[in-house]
Amino acid sequence: MSIGVVALVVVVTTTVGGCFAVTYTGADISTVGKLDFTEELAIPPLATGTTEPDGTRVFELEMRQGRKEFQPGRLTNTWGFNGDYLGPTLRAHRGERVRVDIRNALPEASTVHWHGMRLPAAMDGGPHQMVRAGAEWSPRWTVAQPAATLWYHPHPHGATESHVRRGLAGMFILDDSESESLPLPHEYGVDDLPVIVQDVRFDGDELDGSHRIFRDTGFLGDRILVNGTLAPYREVGDELVRLRLLNASTARVYDFGFGDDRAFTLIGSDGGLLEFPVTADRQRLSPGERAEIVVRMRPGERTIVRANTLDAGLDFWNQRFSGGDDSFDVLELRASTTLRPSPELPAALASSSTPDGSDSVRERRFELSLAGINGRPMDMDRIDFSVTRGTAETWVVRNADGMPHNFHVHDVRFRALTVNDAPPPPELAGPKDTIFVPPNTTVRLAMSFDGPADPNAPYMYHCHLLWHEDQAMMGQFVVVEPGQSAGGPPHHGH
Repeated sequence: MSIGVVALVVVVTTTVGGCFAVTYTGADISTVGKLDFTEELAIPPLATGTTEPDGTRVFELEMRQGRKEFQPGRLTNTWGFNGDYLGPTLRAHRGERVRVDIRNALPEASTVHWHGMRLPAAMDGGPHQMVRAGAEWSPRWTVAQPAATLWYHPHPHGATESHVRRGLAGMFILDDSESESLPLPHEYGVDDLPVIVQDVRFDGDELDGSHRIFRDTGFLGDRILVNGTLAPYREVGDELVRLRLLNASTARVYDFGFGDDRAFTLIGSDGGLLEFPVTADRQRLSPGERAEIVVRMRPGERTIVRANTLDAGLDFWNQRFSGGDDSFDVLELRASTTLRPSPELPAALASSSTPDGSDSVRERRFELSLAGINGRPMDMDRIDFSVTRGTAETWVVRNADGMPHNFHVHDVRFRALTVNDAPPPPELAGPKDTIFVPPNTTVRLAMSFDGPADPNAPYMYHCHLLWHEDQAMMGQFVVVEPGQSAGGPPHHGH
């Protein structure tokens, strides 16, 4: 080999190595200690709807374009429900009949999916219930599940990340008599706060949606919005404050705690209250997951909700480029000099409402990878399998590649039986509908299918890192009556 060729190889190798070193060195993000918390936390308006003569609670939602001033003097193009960004918090009670009148004022078709809700598949708002631009849709159902913190967001096949990232999301709180009898913080916006967390990046007057180099998880932003507010603070006047944490980001996994490492009490997960409170100082949430925590405040103090670096068994590459090394200050809580006394938290919360796996009639296995679930990308016209109404199953879900994934199932609330053949940690003891599955991890999930059957309308199961979902990391199943078979290809749209 000539000296010139050797020199060229050295130059190219050095240049490539140098570029990678620069990219790697600048890949992590941290706002810890850098925020002044100058903006008061916005609280999404609480919508209780109107009640029709037959008792049906009716909500109205319009998907629309808007412009919002996240930063002083700078307007950003956004999407929202009934406003410029995010949507109202809907609230209903177990046993109520609900209808949501939806109008799509966007320039393209979208959907509204009721994440965590048990309801007929034709009302689920998945990719088969597209609402065309200018069209309307009015799903209706009866609330048939325990009190919980749910949410709603679009679910168009191939475009979910874009629609959610632009601001189409909102909280949906369910109440029941059991939860209302407990001495828990419950005054919305006072001692019971919605905390909708999203990462964003600004690019002029747009919310940037680009995927930076090596980010195979999807979009990762460099700033945090809480309820659409940058660098927010909230003044609180109670000894105990309930935070309903919702990870509404499209790809980022958060490890929530407090800047002073104080302990808090976990009282609820995706599908509702735990059986017993759990004391913790960290709460990990992947996209779509929720947690209800209660923190004790002392008069006059301040504390910061912080998202810490992630310890999830990611490899060297994904720890750096999938956000594992990132950390954020999220929200500052400021206690009044005099606080209203709060009753002590109860020793027990809610009776168990998920199966324990003992009555499962079948075990199914799901291998997660970017190539698809069980190696098969989503096909809108393919029903992957059917389940029989009234039966219980155990689903075994394994992350088969090196990047982070999670797993969400529509309509059902499941229980984590094991994580890598060991009992799940206490924070996974409650009812779930979305679960984080780190690399080389296997979870066993017990679930029952006691909702309505429809052989022609499917439910989804998928990774809730939304770019992965958009890349067809999703499947679909139908619930059928005993002896019934799945119907034909599903109908699309409204």
